Amino acid sequence: MDFTPEDHARVSSAISAAEANTSGEIFCVISRRVSTYRDIRLAWAATASLVLPAVLVPLGLTGEWLGVNDGWHIAHAASQSNEVNQALTAYIIAQALTFIGVYLLSRIPVIGLIMVPQRIRRARVRRVALQQFMAHGLHDTVDRTGVLIFAAMADHEVEVIADTGIYSKTKPEFWGETVQALVRGIKRGQPIDGMEDAIALCGNALAEHFPPRENDINEVPDRLIVL
Repeated sequence: MDFTPEDHARVSSAISAAEANTSGEIFCVISRRVSTYRDIRLAWAATASLVLPAVLVPLGLTGEWLGVNDGWHIAHAASQSNEVNQALTAYIIAQALTFIGVYLLSRIPVIGLIMVPQRIRRARVRRVALQQFMAHGLHDTVDRTGVLIFAAMADHEVEVIADTGIYSKTKPEFWGETVQALVRGIKRGQPIDGMEDAIALCGNALAEHFPPRENDINEVPDRLIVL
């Protein structure tokens, strides 16, 4: 998804309007993808390549399945070693084909997303969100009022991180409502609308507990970052 200059301007305007009534700071980041999860997809492919052929062996996996024989059947004990070799060859080929097939399937976005457990996606998105929180100085505001609104589009995860100053003065349910406001906009295909709604909620909470100070300065730029 591409974001236009108008989208950036809308977010900046929403932040400026929210911060007009507070000394708090709001910053927004949209990441197209925080991870390829290649390690998880490889793990699925490797597991399938071990499990599936092993399941097929009791069902009669032989060289004939994959054309690994010479077309002759010799009713003699000496032929058994040849049959074993053919079965082993078929097993190896089945492993390779399974690995390649599952890995290629995992590259389809919808399937790849299903393969990654949500707890892993959530942990990686949160790690990147925390990095952005620190990198943009939201942890270093005067009253510890920095709030980061973070959306990872391909990962289908969002994070709202609030510093201790504002977090300690609000109920946890409030941040859940803020996350839901952002998610609703994303699900409608309007992530900027969701950002604006989440910004407005954060702005109201900040204004209630941290009104503007005399000679207040803007400690964090009012902008949207797209990664």
